[in-house]
Amino acid sequence: MRERLFVVGDVHGCARELEALVGGLGLAAGDTIAFVGDYLDRGPDARGVVDQLLALEARDDVRAVFLKGNHEDMCLAWLGRPGRWGEAWFANGGVTTLRSYGLDGRVVPRDAAVLLPPEHLAFLDRLRPHHREPGWIVVHAGIRPGRPLEAQDEEDLFWIREEFIDAPHPLPETVVFGHTPMRDVLVDLPYKIGIDTGCVYGGALTALALPERVVHQVRRDERRVRSRPLPASIVRHADAR
Repeated sequence: MRERLFVVGDVHGCARELEALVGGLGLAAGDTIAFVGDYLDRGPDARGVVDQLLALEARDDVRAVFLKGNHEDMCLAWLGRPGRWGEAWFANGGVTTLRSYGLDGRVVPRDAAVLLPPEHLAFLDRLRPHHREPGWIVVHAGIRPGRPLEAQDEEDLFWIREEFIDAPHPLPETVVFGHTPMRDVLVDLPYKIGIDTGCVYGGALTALALPERVVHQVRRDERRVRSRPLPASIVRHADAR
């Protein structure tokens, strides 16, 4: 059996749906499961999400890859750690994350940094900006077209939207990304595949299985995993390679 890569979209505190989705993937020895980031905020159980991710990381049969999203970056900045736009964290769901840890919006950053589980803070500290596999690049938001991966600005990797989504790029790999919620998976081959299908907004939590190109999804407040082949590219560019 070929080793597989599963890429999971934005979770945003949807711990029950994450448990159902990962449990339904049938992870086997040698598989890699990569997460595009945005584990925190907006949904009800960020703490439960991180607990599940740490349990996955502890498995010795499966490789787990955890990327940083803009929400983790804001959270870290608010806590006084390296990051960006910490002042915007509360406006983007940060209070919901604190409540999942038994804290509220009146806590100050230095106290929160002490009260949060140290293993959870260490997890956030070691999140990666991107992941590369043969034929695939996994990032949170996308890339700046025209720049090699090594020259990308982390702010673009965490925040970019239209400049990436609306344009082709010259890299040889297909970029799998989240960040921008959509009603369904965005398929723009050979350039990109978007897998944030807005679970926290009532949509679905998505995992993309590669190289099989199968979409696995759990809808909000459900436990059933629905699977289907990834459709052919639905976005066309005049200069498609």
